[in-house]
This record gives sequence, C-alpha cells and structure tokens, in this order.
Amino acid sequence: MKNIPPLRHVALALALLATIGLPARAADLRVGLIGLDTSHVIAFTKSLNDEKNKDYIPGARVVAIFKGGSPDIPSSANRVEGFTADLLKYPGIKLYDTVAELVKNVDAVMIESVDGRPHLKYAREVLPSGKPTFIDKPVGGTLRDTIEIYQIAKTHNTPVFSSSSLRFNAMAALQGAKYGDLRGASTFGPCEIEPHHPDLYWYGIHATEMLYTVLGRGCQTVVRTHTPNVDVVTGVWNDGRVGTVRGNRATKGGYGVTVFGSGGILTPEVKSGYGVMLREIVKFFQTRVAPVSAEDTIELMAFMEAADESKRRGGAPVALAEVMKANQPK
Repeated sequence: MKNIPPLRHVALALALLATIGLPARAADLRVGLIGLDTSHVIAFTKSLNDEKNKDYIPGARVVAIFKGGSPDIPSSANRVEGFTADLLKYPGIKLYDTVAELVKNVDAVMIESVDGRPHLKYAREVLPSGKPTFIDKPVGGTLRDTIEIYQIAKTHNTPVFSSSSLRFNAMAALQGAKYGDLRGASTFGPCEIEPHHPDLYWYGIHATEMLYTVLGRGCQTVVRTHTPNVDVVTGVWNDGRVGTVRGNRATKGGYGVTVFGSGGILTPEVKSGYGVMLREIVKFFQTRVAPVSAEDTIELMAFMEAADESKRRGGAPVALAEVMKANQPK
C-alpha cells in the first residue's frame, strides 16, 4: 500500500494534464466512420464515446466522420443529415469533406454505409493506409466487389473484417452447447429485398451469417425456393451436412437458429444488440487480428450470389465454384 501516491499528488497530476490540454482518454484508438446512413453509426458511437452509457465499451473513440449516402436508396438518402447532426453533438467529433482527410486523422476505420455498392470505392481510398478497417455488412455490393476488397487488403497488408452482429450473437447463444456431431443447421430472419443488391445481401445476410457461424466453410451447391413472402435457400456441404436459410417477408420479425446434432437438437435464444460484435471490433483494432477470415466472408457472399443465380434458373442447383469463377475481378 505504501506505493500508492497520496491523493494530493493524484489531484496535482490531473490538474497538470488538464492544464497542458492532453485528452482525458489518450489511450483510446481514434476511429473514423464512413457512410452516415445507418443507425449503426449512432449505436456504435453511443457505446464507444459515452462513458455513462450502460453499453459503454472502452478502448476506442469515434473522432471523425464522413457523410456518404446513396441518393437512389431512400432509406440511405433520408437519414444522412439527421445522423450527421446527431453525431456532431458529441464533443471531439469532426466532419471531413473527403475520405482521404478522415483517414489521415484516425487510427482505425469503420466503413458503415448501408449501401454495399460504395464500399469498394471507399476501400480503395482507405486500405492503402494499412489502418485496420471494419466493413459493415454487406462487405461489398457484389461478390466481385467483395473479392477485390480483400485483394486490396492483402496487397497492402491491411487487416479487414466484415460481419453481421448476428454472427456473434449466435456464437454467444451456442457457447458451451452440447449436441454431439454436427449434422446441419437451419436459420431464419427478415429478408427484405433492395433492388440494387443481390436479394440476400440486404437483410438475408443476417440469417446467412448465423448459418456460417454454425457450419463454417465448405458449401458446394445451393438451391433457392422463392415466393413473394419467403425465400428458402438450401446448401449442401462437402461432408454431407445440409444447411438452410429461411428469409421472411410479410412475417413477424425475428431471428433464430436450430442446430441438428447426433446427440441433440438445439434452438437457443439469439439475442439482439451490437455489444458482442463491437467488443470484437475494438479488440480487432487493438490487435490487428480479424475475428472473421476473408475466406469465411467471401464464401458466404458466394452462397448468397449462388442463391440469386438459382432463382434466375428457376430453382436449379448452383455450385459455389461456378459463381466464384464468374465473379473474379477483371
């Protein structure tokens, strides 16, 4: 106990720091947000910047923002100005007119645009910096864009990862679960369709992420059944396991997963929220080690692209290898 400084010394040190203008949280990584057209930017900033928030997560702080926005998607264009104004209420956050200026003034980047199409453009501006980058779902507007984004990251040795929060929430729900040998899984979630994206990229990606959380890579073929109110996508894995994604429309919202094993069938409660994923993002920024690999993300995007191709072919099986070959960057 004798090594603890007297309180008067602590007070003097704090006063000195205030006098010379050092930030109170100098150890936090400086984070820049690109694309302010999603509620994620508000939720993430509340957790990272507000120490009084019940969901506060230390280690990183939003200090820079760039508007972005897509005029041809109403749910993007109608929200940018409001979210920008809300973010600028936080002390220490600065709005930049260009991505390049933002990147110069941060330690890590979050590409948040709800529209996946501009993600490749932003990645081309951000990834040469080498700064760790989280790209919100969908990682790209197409499978080809996705593959190119990861190629750029590899070229510049820049750590990148992308994920839906449902991946981490499903992982938490299944932690410690015992079901014997894994035979398959089924997931469900909303699947509203946005015409500028492959059908499952918009909301179906959440249920797809949950499926890949359980089954991992190795899907070979996909078949899709489509009606106005539902999509059911069935994948066959290389070891015989079968996984299905049910994407609901005109149905009560909700997400779920069922795991089929040799020793049991489990349907755990999958909670909503961004906390589990955001903690992983901060850890990723600190360690530069991605919790979700490029290979995992590319395959699940190929899974959803193959589902679109199956729909175009009237529900015929489509091999992931085929869509991967067809969507290599030129």
